[in-house]
Amino acid sequence: MRGLQKSFGATRALKKVDLEVLPGEVHALIGENGAGKSTLMKILSGAVRPDSGQIELNGQPFIPENPSHARRSAIAMIYQELNLALHLSVEENILLGEEPSRFGWIQRARHRELARAALAELRHEKIPLDAPVSSLSIAEQQIVEIARALLTDPKVLIMDEPTSSLTDVDTRNLFAVIARLRQRGVSIVYISHFLEECKQVCDRYTVLRDGESVGCGDMASASLEEIIRLMVGREIKEIYPRTPRPFGDPLLELKTLAGRTKPRSVNLTLRAGEILGLAGLIGAGRTETLRVCFGLDRCESGKVFVYSAEQGRRNPHRSLSEGIGLLSENRKEEGLMLGRTLADNLTITRYGPMAKLGLINARSQRHAAQGWMQRLGIRAAGTDQTVGELSGGNQQKVALGRLLHHDAKILLLDEPTRGIDVGSKSEIYRLMGQLAAQGKAIVFVSSYLPELLGVCDTVAVMCRGVLSDARPVSDWSEHSIISTAMGQNEGDTRTVG
Repeated sequence: MRGLQKSFGATRALKKVDLEVLPGEVHALIGENGAGKSTLMKILSGAVRPDSGQIELNGQPFIPENPSHARRSAIAMIYQELNLALHLSVEENILLGEEPSRFGWIQRARHRELARAALAELRHEKIPLDAPVSSLSIAEQQIVEIARALLTDPKVLIMDEPTSSLTDVDTRNLFAVIARLRQRGVSIVYISHFLEECKQVCDRYTVLRDGESVGCGDMASASLEEIIRLMVGREIKEIYPRTPRPFGDPLLELKTLAGRTKPRSVNLTLRAGEILGLAGLIGAGRTETLRVCFGLDRCESGKVFVYSAEQGRRNPHRSLSEGIGLLSENRKEEGLMLGRTLADNLTITRYGPMAKLGLINARSQRHAAQGWMQRLGIRAAGTDQTVGELSGGNQQKVALGRLLHHDAKILLLDEPTRGIDVGSKSEIYRLMGQLAAQGKAIVFVSSYLPELLGVCDTVAVMCRGVLSDARPVSDWSEHSIISTAMGQNEGDTRTVG
């Protein structure tokens, strides 16, 4: 790709970007949110037409007319924002557009065989083929998206944040698949904000900043500090900043909490000033625990204590009034109103400071929204821009900003750094530390173990719906977390059950 340029109205997304990927190479495409990575790949996959520039595929000029043309040319893309038909089954999504047929009739047995084989390659044979995709967790939906891309036997595979919702175990399974694809000569463009992953799996890298390519080289000889400097245009001294602080009284207590299917049993005490991390495998019940606690899912048994007072039936309105805020892992369906403005999204749960006699003061609302945009580094044309027009990382910042505007005392954060660049992650980690220092309490669900160990004060691990005791972060390692998540005792390699 040579001299690629693309503008959306007055916004120049790409400014003469160059990218070269070799046969059988895993090439990291790195940059902050809004740097132009996704736009560049949407051009290659046929979803967006460039304003100017040249593309060559296998040494021949190539102009993808649309995504279907790109797929026929053996280019497949796994989008950061999942692109699934939620009302269809897992099997139907994996084979969508690639159904095996004979004389115009779908070969059902072959159809099922291909879907099962695609999931098996990712070590997820247990995902039910007949289940509607809408019933799966975000992490399981990500597995389905990856399986669908692999099914087409691509020659160029674009992976846009493929591990953003995956656990450490699933990430390693995916890396094994990438190694096999590399041996088959498949070229992979790997977009990730997890630079340690890029260092582990990629051969070369290209860095984009503000729509321009600002550096490239061999990944083996590159330092993460230099790549970060290229990304953000400045030095970041601490990726995981820590602020020592005392813990206060319990703000949230869960006693033998259970939902309809998950969690099965959760005992947890969250104190003022504490950041408590929840680790676990896909489907272990971490997300369900937060949903039951907040009142989105029904509590079947157990007790919830807020500020040491036992609470009755849970619902979101009550939780918000108690100062509990939830950041959902599914920001598109539960976290944000994509068709509404940034100002609306940031302020909707707390209009009090900007309303009088039941009427919202638009000027005050915009002023409040501008404050959160500056504090969180949200890149947007202004407070009146619709959230659906923002990059995924900036959407995540808006969802977090709403909790801060609500002034929640207890924050339930489900994968809050998903799809966010390393510079913004560092800012969010620092913000979490500041909030905890103010006496707020945070439950932090993450599938990325380095950030749990780097940010949290205590960590608990969920296995099959049951939560372990929370222990100081110094008592944990990545190995012990994974062992506990898999139902193994430390030092014991046998899997329970």
